[in-house]
Amino acid sequence: MDSMPKKKAFVTRELVERITEEYPTPFHIYDERGIRENVRALREAFSWNRGYKEFFAVKAAPNPFLMRILQEEGCGCDCSSYTELMLSDAVGVKGEDIMFSSNDTPAEEFGLAAALGATINLDDITHIEFLEKVMGRLPKTLSCRFNPGGYFSMGTDIMDNPGDAKYGFTEAQMFQGFRLLLDKGVENFGIHAFLASNTVTNEYYPELARQLFRLAVRLQEETGARIAFVNLSGGIGIPYRPDQEPNDIRAIGEGVRVAFEEILVPAGMGDVAVYTELGRFMTGPYGHLVTKVIHQKHIHKEYLGVDACAVNLMRPAMYGAYHHITVLGKEDAPCSHKYDVVGSLCENNDKFAVDRMLPETEIGDYIAIHDTGAHGFSMGYNYNGKLRSAELLLCEDKTVRLIRRAETPRDYFATFDGFEIFDRLFPKETSEESQ
Repeated sequence: MDSMPKKKAFVTRELVERITEEYPTPFHIYDERGIRENVRALREAFSWNRGYKEFFAVKAAPNPFLMRILQEEGCGCDCSSYTELMLSDAVGVKGEDIMFSSNDTPAEEFGLAAALGATINLDDITHIEFLEKVMGRLPKTLSCRFNPGGYFSMGTDIMDNPGDAKYGFTEAQMFQGFRLLLDKGVENFGIHAFLASNTVTNEYYPELARQLFRLAVRLQEETGARIAFVNLSGGIGIPYRPDQEPNDIRAIGEGVRVAFEEILVPAGMGDVAVYTELGRFMTGPYGHLVTKVIHQKHIHKEYLGVDACAVNLMRPAMYGAYHHITVLGKEDAPCSHKYDVVGSLCENNDKFAVDRMLPETEIGDYIAIHDTGAHGFSMGYNYNGKLRSAELLLCEDKTVRLIRRAETPRDYFATFDGFEIFDRLFPKETSEESQ
């Protein structure tokens, strides 16, 4: 009954009890030390490449305090929208330290990316003419996103289905696009691809690198375009389940180095920079959603009702994704009880866990939901009028810092311009502001 492997939370019940004296649950909390140590291991793994750069995928955790930590550790930003570009600029990440990779892109987003000096990664061959109209003339450096189609396989295992994805150029369009860009004055080229998501294998990046390195050699030889960088994008995953083996980033970096030495160096392309755009791998394991058990229900199943819900963490409801759960203060107790852990939304999929074996849990217990440091808070929404939670940082010195306050009802109603709602709902605040 208690054979389930365990994951250790980076917060304790004692710490959470102190935090909740000032910041009530639910909240997301991030481990600064873990994030810094992880990015240092990544940089070490790719230190063999002189031009290596990690562009953190802002979509994973768009918080300026977290972005600044990563910036201090040498990371740039991978942006996919206007506001992510604004956020990167506000943090102080500028110019070539921004990679702009988007799809179905509005003109104003290309315009801001160009104004900030970001490296633009085009998603479609028709975007060449579109970008030229936006900018007047194309920049000297551009990247193109490659989609090989079909299935992406390693050995007998199918990893993902790029042929069903809306992203990228076909192989023929890559050659056509590079020739067109050369004619329009582009001098430096990049190749980008994202072929599989959340892979928990050391072989994904080296295999992807081999495909892109071979394509880079052919593109340079057949079009004359100078390949300045190959962007391996994201896809390195994390072990959400406790019985999964985590990726070894040093083995991954070594596998990419071997492919680089075998393919690019003999082609005279040993100066090509290798880029990554990791999000989940960078911050995912270093975030917890901390929530409190406020109800228990005994009907056809046993339910633990917590004060968080899917608006705080959408992945289990949206994907059926597994997130490990630790009942704080009961880490060593036997997992002898089966529960569904649920939130309060008017949706039956608002469940953080289904038929999960946990220690016997009581109202008032605190629960840490693991691996919410990426695509956790960032996927939040306001269905049922629910409000987004606070975000906290567990600093290296063990102090706790508020890095985003919790939303209030005033925030929820703030965008109803032209409707005199504040006079009725917030008469005191309206009166104070007018003084």
